[in-house]
Amino acid sequence: MKNGRKYFGTDGIRGRVGEAPITAEFCLRLGWAVGKVFSAEGSPLVLIGKDTRISGYMIESVLEAGLVSAGADVRLLTPIPTPAVAYLTRTFRAGAGIVISASHNAYEDNGIKFFDSRGHKLPDEMELAIEERIRQPMKTVRSSELGKVVLLDDARGRYIEFCKSTVSRQFRLRGMKIVLDCANGATYAVAPSVFSELGAEVVLLAAEPDGMNINEACGSTHPETMAEKVVESGADVGIAFDGDGDRVVMADHNGDLVDGDELLYVIAQHAARNGQLRGGVVGTLMSNLGLERALSKVGIPFTRTDVGDRFVIEAMRRLDWGLGGESSGHIVCSRLTTTGDGIIGALQVLVAMVENDQSLKELASEMVRLPQSVINVGCADPEATTECINVSAAVDDVEDKLAGRGRVLLRPSGTEPVVRVMVEGDDPGEVAGHAQALAQVVRSASV
Repeated sequence: MKNGRKYFGTDGIRGRVGEAPITAEFCLRLGWAVGKVFSAEGSPLVLIGKDTRISGYMIESVLEAGLVSAGADVRLLTPIPTPAVAYLTRTFRAGAGIVISASHNAYEDNGIKFFDSRGHKLPDEMELAIEERIRQPMKTVRSSELGKVVLLDDARGRYIEFCKSTVSRQFRLRGMKIVLDCANGATYAVAPSVFSELGAEVVLLAAEPDGMNINEACGSTHPETMAEKVVESGADVGIAFDGDGDRVVMADHNGDLVDGDELLYVIAQHAARNGQLRGGVVGTLMSNLGLERALSKVGIPFTRTDVGDRFVIEAMRRLDWGLGGESSGHIVCSRLTTTGDGIIGALQVLVAMVENDQSLKELASEMVRLPQSVINVGCADPEATTECINVSAAVDDVEDKLAGRGRVLLRPSGTEPVVRVMVEGDDPGEVAGHAQALAQVVRSASV
């Protein structure tokens, strides 16, 4: 149990379908609990969206039943990106939005995550209130108080127009060829329309979901095919989303991959030049030191949070900064939207390319990535292992040897029993050697 929560992790509830808590029985009770909590807040309307995995329909149906039995009205959105649910929750003045998705995971997994009425992740106290309700006896309201369910059949069209509205009306992609990899996920019916309606020639990959091929050798976690297609087709740029559409990675015209850190730099640099960057940039403990150095050179403040877009967004709101993200491709532009959005992040990069008349390679080359080595070390108690005296001493020793030329990070995983050992610096051989040595110390401490 983390922070008093039994079911909620850093991004909702996630697991293997058919195993607790991702079962039909639990999701029915979860829907009822959510309906009760948000009805008490005075707004019984709840939106439900999902990605393309086959289990989404089962989970949607039982969540719907639970919500209605608690007296909440429901709008069903069909398969649609996670950030679209955040946007539509705001525009419909709904009490909450629910996304059924396991993001970049394989189809066997699924999850349920939530947005509040403003399109933000739920605060801890709301998650705790839902967990408390789950433990209470489930009681259906009277027939006259049951909620109603309506299919919102124009949800995709609304979101497409929203995405286009985040760039100027004069912005065009005419003459640009773009490879789009939709990960056989939630962007498959949205992203092609957004970019083609802005004038681009679109070469489409992984846009034929069958319920089981989401993220399978495609998308932002497997962008190699997209990068190869860019070179093969002579495209100007490639874009790969993850299964639920809140992450993006890109490739330049040479097929070289451009990750979330580099995309953040491109967006931040362009926004600063145009007076549109509010404050600085929020990254995470895993953000490449090259990003921090590049932003410093152009006078843009940078700060780090724990890993997870939830923590990035919380820091952005606390500091009143307008841009943040993760190496994995979560890009949050808070002047445009409230959460990580792959399509909007990609559009902001394309705006920088068009308005500067430069290729993605030219724009991203201003940030030099430092070599980084990450080793996952399995252990029974990751938290205790990282606090071991021998491990702490080894970390101090490596930091002294790097002498300001790099970083060391030991981080217990939040999702599996491993310690992530990360070393970063200017010399790749030195980085790899230090990472291997630290990993061995961690292994010895975990025995």
